[in-house]
Amino acid sequence: MKKLGKVLLCFLVMVVYSGCAGLEGFTQPTAQVDNYAGANSAMPPYVGPKARVAVADFDVKSAKGGGEIGTGLREMLITAMVNSGRFRVVERQVLSALMQEQELGASGAAQAGGAQRGQIKTADLIITAAVTEFEPEASGGSGGIGGGGGAWGGILGGVIGAATNKAHMALDMRIVDASTSEILASTRVQGQARDVAGGFMAGFVGSGALGGGLSMYANTPMEKAIRVCIEEAVKYICQAVPPQYYRE
Repeated sequence: MKKLGKVLLCFLVMVVYSGCAGLEGFTQPTAQVDNYAGANSAMPPYVGPKARVAVADFDVKSAKGGGEIGTGLREMLITAMVNSGRFRVVERQVLSALMQEQELGASGAAQAGGAQRGQIKTADLIITAAVTEFEPEASGGSGGIGGGGGAWGGILGGVIGAATNKAHMALDMRIVDASTSEILASTRVQGQARDVAGGFMAGFVGSGALGGGLSMYANTPMEKAIRVCIEEAVKYICQAVPPQYYRE
């Protein structure tokens, strides 16, 4: 009887181990970029001319996202673009404050050598984005191996079975020539991720903190989906900007 119990215990351990290995498929984040063959390739290090761009406010069209979501995503995209080494990003959200500083410097009331008029740089390109899908909990279900019937089925179902949480988001992006207003390129960027509740989450290491309004999604499948989407967005922009816009 004891021998039979040991055999059953070993079998249970092997099944649990196999279940954990099978659950890895649920935890891997995935990405998709429409009309872009190089979406899944990693960006190599870059040193050279840079494109001068401005990033417009994100237009949040998803019912589950608010203005603070767009603000956070814009901050993350700007950070990722600057860190790519391929762009000079000019800031427009603080333009009024910059102009006030220049007016103060020109008034003679401030110390010489401060902000000067006529030095604000313009952008050659405008990056626009609309948040068309934002689903922190797009679906649920059961992960792992089905328990089946009987006492052992109930035990296996309790040990291995776990709910899955899926998150998804999508951005419609455009690259616009700032001089002509011509749309040079456009795409739809998607990111999604699934985790298994109950301790089987593989984890996803991102870089930097989530942007403002997104901190509530830290350490959740939505954080994975957000980071995947931003990463793929930067890859797309790097490849889609025409070569003539990269200059010293």
